[in-house]
Amino acid sequence: MKVALSVNQARDSSLLHQIKKVLDYGGFSVQMMRDGDYSVARDVDLIISTGGDRGILDYFHKVVTDSAPVLGIYESDSTGFLAQLDVRDLEASLNRIDKGNFEIDHVFRIAVKVDGREVEPVLNDVAVFPSKSATLMEHVLKIDDKTVWRDNSDGLILSTPTGSTAYSMSAGGPMVLQKSQVFVVVSVNSLDNTRRPLIIPNDTTVEVADIVSRYHCEIVLDGGTRMGIKKSLQCSKHLVPAKLVRLSGNSSIVSLIAKKVRLAEDLLSMPPSAKLLLKTLEYEGALSQKDLSTRTLLPERTVRLALRHLLTRGYVKKKTSLRDARQRIYELKL
Repeated sequence: MKVALSVNQARDSSLLHQIKKVLDYGGFSVQMMRDGDYSVARDVDLIISTGGDRGILDYFHKVVTDSAPVLGIYESDSTGFLAQLDVRDLEASLNRIDKGNFEIDHVFRIAVKVDGREVEPVLNDVAVFPSKSATLMEHVLKIDDKTVWRDNSDGLILSTPTGSTAYSMSAGGPMVLQKSQVFVVVSVNSLDNTRRPLIIPNDTTVEVADIVSRYHCEIVLDGGTRMGIKKSLQCSKHLVPAKLVRLSGNSSIVSLIAKKVRLAEDLLSMPPSAKLLLKTLEYEGALSQKDLSTRTLLPERTVRLALRHLLTRGYVKKKTSLRDARQRIYELKL
């Protein structure tokens, strides 16, 4: 079997070389796929991506054409929502992988145009918000060029079923089964308290137009990439789906939704800082306390107290970094 290792971040290099040694020992033909060079994506049987869910999201931002199925690797004893295999279990799973004893989910992505310019596709969601929080944004929502609403809100999220249990759910959106062919549209904290999330067919074109705010607005792609927007966001179903490897039944969308329901119930009583850390870890993967403070802009003492709360409740696990035994990192334990 031909395998390509996705090298999308310099900090993944040591881990990738460890994985390569395991695959070489198992008799696999291995290629290293460097950032920006995805020419082998269609010429191999399998792509292995490190970095958990964030690594998979980043990969499918960059690869816009057809690709071999992607198996996500994580560095913990608890799975993510997209990544499937603990790096420590890779050697034991080689025979199963070599025989193709796994399922492949074809998951649709969102094609995104910002002010008429096509940008990276997304797997989870695309959001538009003012650059300054707690600032209203006026906008018009159109579906197939027909106006659905005019609204004043904190922002708007457009999600796939894959992303319906991520940012969209946190903002009050519904959880949608993986194979549903729909978009979810959520207006965040609308001034109109009758405004409810929309579920619409994914063969439509969704446009957020006439965007106005006191401050400039930004697009956020899968909770990571940010870019400015002046007037309009246009979204449609991307022509090429993402292919995700599923190794076991316990990662089904039903079990993932059950996990999210339990988390949502506890979120109601969590401190705001703990909620912010959870979402950061969900999008970014395992991080140190210092990294969490940097990404959330929270004081280190606040981060430390929030982590203590999450550790006590069993939603976060502390572990030793495989790259630096002196460093402790934190990740979701769901």
